[in-house]
Amino acid sequence: MLTRRLFAAAALATLATAATGHDTQILDISGQYTAQGRYPDGRAYAGVAEILQQGSEVEIYWSIDGQSYQGRGNVQGRIVTVNWGAATPIIYVVNGRELHGTWDNGTGLERLMPR
Repeated sequence: MLTRRLFAAAALATLATAATGHDTQILDISGQYTAQGRYPDGRAYAGVAEILQQGSEVEIYWSIDGQSYQGRGNVQGRIVTVNWGAATPIIYVVNGRELHGTWDNGTGLERLMPR
C-alpha cells in the first residue's frame, strides 16, 4: 500500500515538473466534480466537489463522507495548489478534465472527475 502511494506521489511530481513548462493560458477547471480518494490510512472515501474559478484563483468546496471542507488556491500550468487549512496543501495535476492529487504530504490521494 505504501509503495503504491509513493509511486503515485512520484508520478505526480514528475507530471508537475513537466507541467510547469511554457503554459501561458490558464486552464478553466470550474465546475462540479465527483470526488474519490484514499485517506492516509488507506480507507477509501467518496463525495462531491465544486470548483469556482476567477482567472488563476480557485475556491474548492468538498462534501466528503458527510463533512464539508473548503480551500483556496491557484492554477499554474496544469498544477493546482489548494490550501485547505491543513499543514500541507492539496496538489492536483490536471489530466484532461480530471484532477489527480495528493494531500497530507503525499499520503492521501484524490481524483476529481467532472459530473
